[in-house]
Amino acid sequence: MEPARSLYKKDVDFEALALQCRDFAKQYVKLSVVYSMLLIRIVTSLKPNKQLDFTDPAAVRQLTTTLLQQDFQLKVKIPEDRLCPPVPNRLNYIIWIQDLIDSTTEGSNEGYDREREVVGLDIGTGCIGIYPLLGCTTRPGWKFVATDIDPGNIHTARENVALNELESRIRIIESDPDGPLFPLEKLGREGLDFTMCNPPFYTSRDELVESAKQKKRPPFSACTGAEVEMVTRGGEIDFVRKMIDESLHLRCRIQWYTSMLGKMSSVSVLVEELIKHENHNYAVTEFDQGAKTKRWAVAWSWGDRRPPVDVARGIPNLPKSLLPFPTDYTFTLPSDVPIDATSETLTKELASLPWFWRWNEKDFTGTGFAGENVWSRQARRKMKLAEGNDMTKLKDPPAKVALGVRVRLRLALGEKAEEKKVEALVRWIQGTDTVLFESFCGMVKRKLESR
Repeated sequence: MEPARSLYKKDVDFEALALQCRDFAKQYVKLSVVYSMLLIRIVTSLKPNKQLDFTDPAAVRQLTTTLLQQDFQLKVKIPEDRLCPPVPNRLNYIIWIQDLIDSTTEGSNEGYDREREVVGLDIGTGCIGIYPLLGCTTRPGWKFVATDIDPGNIHTARENVALNELESRIRIIESDPDGPLFPLEKLGREGLDFTMCNPPFYTSRDELVESAKQKKRPPFSACTGAEVEMVTRGGEIDFVRKMIDESLHLRCRIQWYTSMLGKMSSVSVLVEELIKHENHNYAVTEFDQGAKTKRWAVAWSWGDRRPPVDVARGIPNLPKSLLPFPTDYTFTLPSDVPIDATSETLTKELASLPWFWRWNEKDFTGTGFAGENVWSRQARRKMKLAEGNDMTKLKDPPAKVALGVRVRLRLALGEKAEEKKVEALVRWIQGTDTVLFESFCGMVKRKLESR
């Protein structure tokens, strides 16, 4: 269900929802329209400005229920005393995880693999189980295990899974408050593709109350969350720190560990924590699609598959020293250089190396994997001296990859409208050595510029 990505680009169309859903129309009013044809009763809690009254908990619950029904054909029940999640914000998180998974798949392919079964863990799934429901609806090959420490949330989440006949793809399990956050043994799993979490923001009930008092204006949306959903010892920073500590032991048994964050300041603290543990394969992002309140997220992997810049470096105002190393290297050739000739030069050079290299002439894209530096002058001298050794092109990627790259050529507009230049993009897709990646990029640039 890839169209879900553009559902809330322009925020929610409340008027259209009101015309489609009678229950939602009761919570919405547009003064210039009389909904007599729909027999809509306008209640006193509605706001006369084409907007929903987000300070009314009933209106917030109805919006979430309606969006899930209209846009995802999901039926849900939401208790009055539990946190009601905003659908656009939760969808943002699911889409980001999809991008992380799609861009770091094994092998030489990229993009969404419809045949791949992906299993994720949702920590603290809440009363709806909204992440597993959205994840399974938008990706037919996905499955979820979801945990929560609140028996009430467990009960209603299971009800919602059953309402949508997804019991074969979603398991809801009550977890131990003092137990591990990633209980793989209890789940009967050797590993997982990803984990996700939306941890409580506050360190105590007093902090929650004080935070509400200090706000200059009332919150944009009513909060109906129970204390168990809003408060945890040490707040979200300590919660994610525990995730990081557990990941140090599990390592690659889980490909991507992720968490949403309610405070921008938490991002810097947690990135510094990852760097302290010598993790340099992480990603950060900001969620603002269709949301009035921003949220942030951090992800990390102990593997060597690396996401692209647009997925990994999604917080523009984060200090550059805390952003992940850029995995994209782009340069432009002079306007008199045709793309066909550039393609010929590139493939001739890279195909001559003793590494795995596959080139698609149709879309000017190639993928390469090397077990070591095979392009430097020193490596070339070594190859010449290695008489009798098999130094030919590899038929498959090496068992241990030192560098994986994807190289793409494309035409880009120059300074003049009629002028087109060849642009080369080298993307780092696998490896841990930044110097090796930079060395490869420098070699490609020199070869294409000196042709």
